[in-house]
Amino acid sequence: MSDQSDSGADRWREAGDAVYEALLGRVGEANPQPRLEPTRRVMELLGDPQAAYPIIHIAGTNGKTSTSRITESILRAYGLRTGLLTSPHLVRLNERIVIDGVPITDEALAANWEDIQPYLQMVDAELLATGAEPLTFFEALTALAFASFADAPVDVAVIEVGMGGEWDSTNVADGQVAVFTPIALDHMARLGNTVAEIARTKSGIIKPAARVVSALQTEEGQEELERAAELTESTLATEGDAFELTDSTVAVGGQMISVRGLAGTYSNLFLPMYGKHQAQNAAVAIAAVESFLGAGTQALVGDVLAEGLGAATSPGRLQLVGVEPTVLVDAAHNPHGAAALAGALSTYFDFDEIGAVVGVLGDKDASGILAALDPMVDRYFVTQSHSDRSVPVDDLADRVSDWFGEEKTQRSGDVEQALEDAREWARESPRRAVLVTGSIALVGEAIAIAEAGEWMTR
Repeated sequence: MSDQSDSGADRWREAGDAVYEALLGRVGEANPQPRLEPTRRVMELLGDPQAAYPIIHIAGTNGKTSTSRITESILRAYGLRTGLLTSPHLVRLNERIVIDGVPITDEALAANWEDIQPYLQMVDAELLATGAEPLTFFEALTALAFASFADAPVDVAVIEVGMGGEWDSTNVADGQVAVFTPIALDHMARLGNTVAEIARTKSGIIKPAARVVSALQTEEGQEELERAAELTESTLATEGDAFELTDSTVAVGGQMISVRGLAGTYSNLFLPMYGKHQAQNAAVAIAAVESFLGAGTQALVGDVLAEGLGAATSPGRLQLVGVEPTVLVDAAHNPHGAAALAGALSTYFDFDEIGAVVGVLGDKDASGILAALDPMVDRYFVTQSHSDRSVPVDDLADRVSDWFGEEKTQRSGDVEQALEDAREWARESPRRAVLVTGSIALVGEAIAIAEAGEWMTR
């Protein structure tokens, strides 16, 4: 019986992997098309599944995924059946489409993919006939996610924007609540060279008469959100004014936080995540749920909120993946995220030395990322992930050596070897730790290697 069960699981796993392979055959996520009509056309052919449930739509530069996951966890604690779309994945595609707190099964993923195939092919043909690119990876994935949530079915979906906002394919949905995490410079080739331009693009997710919740923004970012809210006759609640994090203290396994929400004050809540930035993400998530459940006028139930926060996870964000030696991974991939990471390391951990396994994608600000981290890093183990966008290891290692000194720099083109070199270095002292950061692709590979090597087993 066990053999039959195992073979069935293997078969479905192969079917799930085949969905990812099919998506990879399309234009990649690094090159999204600034358009909505093709995704709208697929949705129309599918019967507009994105209209079958209310949506909380989350945009921003940093903290989108964590805020999305905390928001979903609180809603699930209320007994709602939830859908959650996040990007990118760390190890497997299924992580992106989560139903009721669990990544979609390979069987459901494959079945829903098969169901939408005729409609994807129809739109591909229409696009090609006009000389346009066929549906991209993310456009097809968005259709798959919305269809999967309708099939589940879910009571509410929390949708993370892929890139930008206005023309991101998730924007075919109308979010009753639009949420903005901190907006900073990133993806500038696509979104603009100033925070104002980027905020203008992201503000495109605000729909008429929506409730808008925003983290504390720069002045120029805030002005763009205020303008968009006014044009859409939406209400805007901003951190520091309408709600705020009032306290955050270190606790075993995370932190204790207190939040003044839109409709209530919530004290001494345990959040199993590290860093003040995560506490602020939680404050934004609380305001988002208040906006969704009671239009910002009804306080959340204390024990339900505590349950939702206590169950929240954020894989790849200061996640412990190894012990003896300690190995942490964090998906910081821009200077703003790296600065938040450095702050969390100094506040929540007391290692004597940290060795950083780093790899960066070519379109990212490597110097800004590493400059933010350098005060916390004693040795660099430079590598590159398997992403075709990775900076070649020798190019990055030469730059790191120039910036921070040759004596602090070691290089390896093989991620597994770089991790082993770093762990060997850390074993020389019980007060040393390894940090893996710089790109989501690198973090995903490190998690897979750590799981295969059972690094969490003493």
